[in-house]
Amino acid sequence: MKVEQVYSLVNDITKEILGESVILAEDLSNVVDVGVAIFNASDVDNYVKKLVDRIGRVVFVNRPYSGVVPSVLMDAWEFGSVLEKISADLPEAVENEAWNLQNGASYDPNVFVQPSVTVKFFNKKFTYEIDMSFTEMQVKESFTSASQLNSFLSMLYNAVDKSMTVKIDGLIMRTINYMIASTVKDDFVGDPGAGSGVKAINLLYLYNQKFTPAGEAALTADKAITSPEFIRFAAYTMGLYENRMRRISKLFNIEGKDRFTPSDLLHIVLLNDFKAAANAYLQSDTFHDEFTRLPEAETVPYWQGSGTAYAFADVSKISVKLNESDANATTISGVLGIMFDRDALGVCNQDRRVTTNYNPKGEFYTNFYKFDASAFVDPSEQAVVFFVADPAV
Repeated sequence: MKVEQVYSLVNDITKEILGESVILAEDLSNVVDVGVAIFNASDVDNYVKKLVDRIGRVVFVNRPYSGVVPSVLMDAWEFGSVLEKISADLPEAVENEAWNLQNGASYDPNVFVQPSVTVKFFNKKFTYEIDMSFTEMQVKESFTSASQLNSFLSMLYNAVDKSMTVKIDGLIMRTINYMIASTVKDDFVGDPGAGSGVKAINLLYLYNQKFTPAGEAALTADKAITSPEFIRFAAYTMGLYENRMRRISKLFNIEGKDRFTPSDLLHIVLLNDFKAAANAYLQSDTFHDEFTRLPEAETVPYWQGSGTAYAFADVSKISVKLNESDANATTISGVLGIMFDRDALGVCNQDRRVTTNYNPKGEFYTNFYKFDASAFVDPSEQAVVFFVADPAV
């Protein structure tokens, strides 16, 4: 074991703590051990210089990961693959002839009136697997007890489980991202920053139109989520749409179907940067915060990825190719949140299983961790996207 003398450093630390010295540049390279990939067997004791250092404690990194994505997982079923969705259109009203009876006229009650029914079939599935081989005999030599060996194997199982969770979470988020991108694409032919749609709401455009006088500099997307005035306006607007979606309407879905979403069937997902900014810049100094509070929602740290530095431009960005025939991806930045009906999207019919194969020649076994599921997005159900975007230069 390498032992460093740090008396000089701790004396300097004491002076800094007691206020006897200015802040010094400290060399901590000889204090903190960052570890090595392989133990060097030439490390020996500091007495006879021949006894090899032994491992005194083994720590397994075996922390479970439960995932942090919105709850859109739905039920699974044992037989069949197709999800069939049936809906009925609103029938038209006709004349009530009971209040316009004519002498000698015939009133035929035997006319067949066929209902207008729409049927959709969802029959796509995605699948992947994670493979990992295990052995006991060949690795026993590295541990001092069965307990340590079991802890090691448990860590490997947990690593697979965490990997599976991360990948499932990613696919759930891609389902939500598809709905966001398709909603924005349906509302905008050109630049999303140049206006606001009815389903894709550019909160920044609406705010500047309402509160920025002509000739003054408009609020920009990068400054919006730290502006208490803008956050207050965003909370007000989101609250309006939360109530509007409860009333039956054709405005808030891509296919123009008559739909409504009760409060208990409404999912609201907000970007954490926006929710945290609202709490810090607005709610913290508002006496009656119930009047300015954002709707109750699940939060996500990013829609597609964090980038390399969790910059707002990265965490709020989505770039999705919606169809194989699309030449370009649909890209939208500044996404703050989405409200959608429970039946608008989901991941269902999931099947998670493990198969095993033992290799007698190599004396190891391999587990094949498999996952199948179906992800659907229904454009006939309600979804409203909220974002901030500056006009294209």
